[in-house]
Formats: sequence, C-alpha cells, structure tokens
Amino acid sequence: MLVQVVKSKIHRVKVTGADLNYIGSITIDEDLMDAANIIEGERVQIVNNNNGERLETYTIPGPRGSGEITLNGAAARRVAKGDILILIAYCYLELEAAKKFKPSLVFPNEKDNTLT
Repeated sequence: MLVQVVKSKIHRVKVTGADLNYIGSITIDEDLMDAANIIEGERVQIVNNNNGERLETYTIPGPRGSGEITLNGAAARRVAKGDILILIAYCYLELEAAKKFKPSLVFPNEKDNTLT
C-alpha cells in the first residue's frame, strides 16, 4: 500500500511578487528549492497564512540568493506582495518506508527569504 506524505516544506516565506501576465507556476529562489529537495516542475501546495487560500501549481527556479517567491498567472490573484506562505510538496511511499521517512523542512529568514 502507498501512502502520501510530506516530502518537502518551505515554512513561512514572504511573497515578493505576483505576475498575472506570466503563464503560471511559482518562482522560488533556487537555493530554497535545493534546501527543500524540490525540483523544477514539481507540484507544490501553497498555503497562504494571510488569507487562508490553498492552491497547487508547479515550480520554476528563481535566481539563487534572491529570496524570490513570485506567484505567476492566475495564482497571482490569490496572494499579495508581503503575504506569508507555506510551500509543501508530497510524495508516495510504501507504508513501512513512510514510517521511517524524514521530510526536508526549511525555515528561511522571514525578512528576506534567505537561508540562515
């Protein structure tokens, strides 16, 4: 039996931009993606702590060390610059492997979204 578990989480990052005219996705500083073990194109759930919105999209890497967190396309309507988000990626594992699995949890500096 497979179970779905949290694979990766970037906890409490600040939205730096919202680009309605882009084709979709979330742009994430590539340093944050690496630290959380999230790859380009991976599906992520976005939880907006400011308004309670939850949505899913895919990732694209942003410039390293930039702290960029930009929602693109229609998702840009669900955030405002400065909102605090939690980004979560999931994976499926066999039950026994899931019991032992440890997710990659990242807690960036909330002021500039950089790794501390």
